[in-house]
Amino acid sequence: MIAFSIFLVLLLLLALLAASSLRILREYERGVVFQLGRFWRVKGPGMVILIPGIQQMVRIDLRIVVMDVPSQDVISLDNVTLKVNAVLYFRVVDPQRAVIQVENFLAATSQLAQTTLRAVLGKHTLDEMLSERERLNLDLQKILDGQTDAWGIKVTNVEIKHVDLNATMIRAIARQAEAERERRAKVIHAEGELQAAEKLARAAEILAQQPQAIQLRYLETLTVIAADKNSTIIFPLPMDIISPLLDAFKRRALPSE
Repeated sequence: MIAFSIFLVLLLLLALLAASSLRILREYERGVVFQLGRFWRVKGPGMVILIPGIQQMVRIDLRIVVMDVPSQDVISLDNVTLKVNAVLYFRVVDPQRAVIQVENFLAATSQLAQTTLRAVLGKHTLDEMLSERERLNLDLQKILDGQTDAWGIKVTNVEIKHVDLNATMIRAIARQAEAERERRAKVIHAEGELQAAEKLARAAEILAQQPQAIQLRYLETLTVIAADKNSTIIFPLPMDIISPLLDAFKRRALPSE
């Protein structure tokens, strides 16, 4: 009876030992295994067997992490104070370095993103932050990716989400936009006047070269005016039209010799 009890105890201990030595890693997980405190290898996915008391394992998730970068107070190159926040996309590509090279890669990446956001945006004007976000996003991504490479982390994308301005600056930007629209309207109007003047000058040159064209244009204008039956119009006749009639009248009035 005592032997059977000892056997059950040993069997239970073996079961507990086996359970403590087995690890199941999902497809997107890797295990960084240390043996007696020294790095041994990266294992997974699937079932991993560890030697209890000798080997320890740290789980690392290889999926893309979406991290919000809190709003940062930024002073732009043209001395405008604003708040900017962003979102960061990254993933672990080297589990060994992510565990060994940095204590907490999530916290380290978050802090690095915040300081980099302030440093990079502080080198640009407010207009560039509002109109050139794609270029700024790319600059942030390249800088962060270069600095986190030593930690085995790949920064895939950085997106600036909001650029918050105070009410005074919003009104100033609105006035600036309105002034810009008025300037463009005046420029377009001036260009239209210039093109019209050029066309009129060209038409005048053509009419000067063809006197008959002037008479045809004159008759066409009379036709247009005559269409309005509710108006009384007094208009002069060109001398080149009246002169032949006057000459014929004078010839008839002179006595024949």
